[in-house]
Formats: sequence, structure tokens, C-alpha cells
Amino acid sequence: MAYIVGLTGGIGSGKSAAAKLFSELRVDVVDTDVLAHEVTARGEPALTAIAAALGEHMLLASGDLDRAAVRRRVFSDPAARADLERILHPRIAAAASARIAQWTSPYGILVVPLLLERGGLRSIVDRVAVVDCSEAEQVRRVMSRSKLTAAEVAAIMSAQVDRATRLAAADDVIDNSGPPSDLAPQILALDRRYRQLANQKAHG
Repeated sequence: MAYIVGLTGGIGSGKSAAAKLFSELRVDVVDTDVLAHEVTARGEPALTAIAAALGEHMLLASGDLDRAAVRRRVFSDPAARADLERILHPRIAAAASARIAQWTSPYGILVVPLLLERGGLRSIVDRVAVVDCSEAEQVRRVMSRSKLTAAEVAAIMSAQVDRATRLAAADDVIDNSGPPSDLAPQILALDRRYRQLANQKAHG
């Protein structure tokens, strides 16, 4: 079984940037956000299930998922969010397991935004790495990149564990509060550590 590092963090914390740096070190990376897009692509069974559970108006005229409409619905309606998670999480977990089985690097990175909130994939990770920055910085970044309002960002953040809880669960913390150049040295150090841990697991 591969050595799996679960990479998580609040929205806007910089998970994708950290994952990209690991990938550049020839580390296998699986991102559950990417898998979520794949399993909800046009023609996939999950899309039919979402339309049945949340309404046909969750689909665009093209037949694709209206992701903005879904986001607005699920972050204002806990029951709808539970329905969406019931549909998506088993499919994402199955897809993640299939990808992990194909890894060839000594260890791999599994990016899971809700690793600590939902727990389904936490049982398969060997270590939890949290990308961290202040909540004010999270809001600023998300508003800048996604053109969401502060209230919309706050609604998304309220569905995630708070910063203190996330940090308390971390085996490793990646500080992304500064400029992008501050990330690379941290990732390099963790890469060395994870290769050692993976080797210990393989020969333990």
C-alpha cells in the first residue's frame, strides 16, 4: 500500500499551489476536486442523480452541471448539501482509490478539501498536511480569483472546520501566508521527510 499524505486546508489557502510543487518533484498527486469534476461530467451517472435530487434546473441547457447554481444551493441548504455528498463522496472515493493504485512514486499526495470535515478518506491517509493562512487572507484570495462576494466565501468557509481545529489535526503545517516563493522550501523539506517515512513503511 502506498504511503499517502492527505493534503488539506481551507478554501483559498493554497492547496493547489502546494500540490503543484509536489508534482514538480515527481510525486504522484490525486486531487478530489478534479475527480469531482470528472464524476459529474455530462453523461456520468452522478449528473443524473444530482438532477433527480436537486432539480433539473441544476443543469445548463448544454446538459452540463451548473456548478454555480449547485454551489449557491448547497451552501444555503444543509439538506441539499447532504444529498450532494451522498451522491458524490462514494464515487470520488472509488475514483481516488483507483488512481492511488496506479501510483509509482515512493509516496503520493491526496488533496482533499474536506478531509477533516467528512472523514471518509482520512482513514486511508498516513499523514495529514495542512496548508494554512489567515482567514482574512483566504477571503481576499477567493474573492479575487472567483469573483465571489465576501458573504458567499463566508458561507463556504462555514461548512469547513475552523482554522484552529484544522491546525490541531495537522501532522505538518505548510505556511502559505506569505509570498508564493515561501512555499517551495517548505515543500522540499516535506518531500525529503515523506520519502523517509515511505521507506520506513515499505520496510517496516
